[in-house]
Amino acid sequence: MTAPALNLSADEARRIALRAQGLLGAPDRAAGVRGVLRALGAVQLDTISVLARSHELVPYARLGAVPRAAVEAAYWSGTTSFEYWSHAACILPIEEWPLFAFRRRERRAAGRRWHALQDAEAVCARVLDHLRSQGPCTASELGGAKNGGEWWDWSETKIAVELLLDRGEVVCVERRGWKRVYDLVERAVPVGLRHDELTDAECLRKLVAQAGAAMGVATRADLADYHRLRAGQVESVLPDSGLVPVSVEGWEKAAWADPGALETAARGRHRTTLLSPFDSLIWDRPRTERIFGFTHRLEAYVPKPRRVHGYFAMPLLAGGRLAGRVDPAREGSTLVARQVSMADRSAVRPMAKALAEAASWVGCTEVRIGRCDDPELSRELRAVLKAEDH
Repeated sequence: MTAPALNLSADEARRIALRAQGLLGAPDRAAGVRGVLRALGAVQLDTISVLARSHELVPYARLGAVPRAAVEAAYWSGTTSFEYWSHAACILPIEEWPLFAFRRRERRAAGRRWHALQDAEAVCARVLDHLRSQGPCTASELGGAKNGGEWWDWSETKIAVELLLDRGEVVCVERRGWKRVYDLVERAVPVGLRHDELTDAECLRKLVAQAGAAMGVATRADLADYHRLRAGQVESVLPDSGLVPVSVEGWEKAAWADPGALETAARGRHRTTLLSPFDSLIWDRPRTERIFGFTHRLEAYVPKPRRVHGYFAMPLLAGGRLAGRVDPAREGSTLVARQVSMADRSAVRPMAKALAEAASWVGCTEVRIGRCDDPELSRELRAVLKAEDH
């Protein structure tokens, strides 16, 4: 490894990461939701909807109260994005279509992921014929997504269209009522991007550089996790990625930084907000603990008696630190903070602000506090919310 170009303090690294993620400094409101997507490179999708779905919460955290309909329109109109496998199922800027050619080739070579078809090519051909003649369709419109059993009991049509999506023969550039809308690549992807000409090495180099820019400063493992690359893939392209080696105080592993992130000191206004558990600032647990000293875990799939912080605990970002968390719910026009924890007294006003802003964004007129792990902080939080409500 080349000697580090710069030594960063832990605080500098934290600020660089926040700025790279759009959470430090003035937001680019002119670029809006699409600008957030381009900067992050990937916005994770998830079925859970508490305040809102995760892909709505991500731009909200950075831009504030963008109307939810406007968020959806920004993602799903004008062929500016597509859905594919990155960190998980993600919305990606349409410009990244060529960069995932390596993954499409992997999926074609593998043949299948989860489900097998007796005559896959015949079923795939029927799906393609249907899309050619009928235009973009959901799985239901193609003939049904399920066989009638559990959610994973996919129909042949659903298996085939997902196989075609994996291989890059169909694409999802829209969702309707949370259902993927499938279309032919030649119809939906702009002609200038509609190719798989990039070699695997070039795809990986560009994705590692993009991940580095989105994180500001990162270890090799961080870079791999962002688009779920393998360690060896990252290692093979790091020298040509344009990222520069740095050392970070307290980081045991070597790190790399985006050169642009090092040009000026990371300063500006910190965003106070609640973060989706799937937000790219915190979706990597080891990185979150290393940068913020904060243990983050989604407990939605943990049995209720074993949950510590709640079903969909959202971390509170305030002053550039993760200062607490809240498990929210909606009951009519009331946002219910079912469970709240705060690091200390300094988090009370930021928590009240974040709850009030989130409530307003989703159309709630009241905030109610449920359990709080510190009775004194709970009383203060209720008092602040009551005072600000008058």
